[in-house]
Amino acid sequence: MVLSTRTKLQGIIEVDEVMIGGKATGKRGRGAEGKSLIAVAVEVKGRKTGRVRISKISDASSESLKEFIETNIKQSSAIITDGWPSYNNLINMGYEHKIQKSVVKDAEEEVLPNVHRIASLLKRWLIGTHQSYLNKNKLGYYLDEYVFRYNRRTSTSSGLLFLS
Repeated sequence: MVLSTRTKLQGIIEVDEVMIGGKATGKRGRGAEGKSLIAVAVEVKGRKTGRVRISKISDASSESLKEFIETNIKQSSAIITDGWPSYNNLINMGYEHKIQKSVVKDAEEEVLPNVHRIASLLKRWLIGTHQSYLNKNKLGYYLDEYVFRYNRRTSTSSGLLFLS
């Protein structure tokens, strides 16, 4: 359950879409059978990361990504993406848009390192905590829990997190 009053990410934000769902032979990337597509947004704070937002999306279309971005990122923020055409309308939506493309094929991790670090940590958390069992009907809950834990990783009063 996510608070409806939570603040949006702001400042410099890396955004990308990532496939999760375990090992499967065959097609890699978008359209891989049996995997789920998620959108990841990460606040960039110098060499560190700030807060994150992660959500399951139906596809990598501009409509799906627009909804994710408008829900989670404050307008006038600078959004860094990988040049996927679905992000082309960000300037018209009120965001600053920067594109980082890789000069080396299959080097996505170098382009948006913070997003890929968060995705890697998420996958590792799912493997360790949930023993690689991923119920696709409950994926949203898993993602919300991970975001909650990640965003409170530096809290000095972890015992008070659940008091209203």
